[in-house]
Parts: sequence; C-alpha cells; structure tokens
Amino acid sequence: MVYIMLADGFEEIEALAVVDILRRGDVKISTVSVYNKQTVSGAHSINVIPDIMFDDISYDDCECIILPGGMPGTVNLQENSKLVTLLKNAFLDGKYIGAICAAPMILGQLGFLKDKEATCYPSFEEYLLDAKVSNKRVCVAENIITSRGAGTAHDFAFALLETLKGKDTSDKTKESMLYDC
Repeated sequence: MVYIMLADGFEEIEALAVVDILRRGDVKISTVSVYNKQTVSGAHSINVIPDIMFDDISYDDCECIILPGGMPGTVNLQENSKLVTLLKNAFLDGKYIGAICAAPMILGQLGFLKDKEATCYPSFEEYLLDAKVSNKRVCVAENIITSRGAGTAHDFAFALLETLKGKDTSDKTKESMLYDC
C-alpha cells in the first residue's frame, strides 16, 4: 500500500496527478487525512475527501509514503508529530519515501538526505541538509524520490511508478496517456 499524506494547503496537482498515475499503473494508493477529518483543503481551495484517516493506516502494509508540497501544506505536514514519527520509522525500515516541491525540506531536516542526490522547489535548497542538491526534475536516491514542483508532478509520478512496479509498467502507462508523444 502507498499512502499520500494530505494536509490543508497541499498542492493539488502534486497530489492528485500522482494518485491518478499510480492507480493507472495498478498501484494501491490511498489519500490520507493527517488530521483525521473528512475534508482536506488544497492550496487552491480544491477540497478533497481522503480515502482514509491517518489513525487508520496500516504501517505493516505500507510500501511507500508520499508528501505533496504546497504552502502551507508542507509546513502543516512537518508540524504533525505522528507523521514525523511515521516517516522516521519508514526511513529506518527502508520503505520508499517520495516528496515534491517544498516537501523535500521535511526529509532534509530529518536527516534523510545525507549524501543523497535530491531536488526541490527553487529557494528551498537550504533545507536539503547534507544532500547533493540537484536541479533535475526528479531524483531517485535509494529509497528517496524527490521532485521540483507542480510542473514536474507527472515525472515524479512516473518515477514512483517505475520504482514500485517497474519500467515496463511505467512505460505502458506513459504510452496509454500519450505522455512524451
């Protein structure tokens, strides 16, 4: 199971494009309210009804945790102590963690990016502590996948799909969506 964490102020395209593409690639992904409330409001006032509440997720079945960016969504994610604990456990257990836009700052501040290539939204590089900061659209470094922002959301989703289901599934999904045609 893949969980994408939603906090008020999340960047909608970074969350919903990822969910859509992963589901097209037959990945089991659930949107999660980190507040245990029925509606989470995006940065552009798009309300989303999450699939599951944070307290109901199953860590044992978790393969990947994804953090969309956006402001103040990233800060709201970072301030959730239960999520921070979950991320620490996932990192120690070698589970995949994806973060896009401003959200890689959370991973940097937790020390997850040490000596890893990582990228983020321009002006957030200072938070990628001890990372090998890159301007690539997407960076995959061991179990950490990072990306730059809304304009790279599809690339991020396809990198996640390739990581979770393989290149063949990612390529077939790209073809079915007319991506890169």
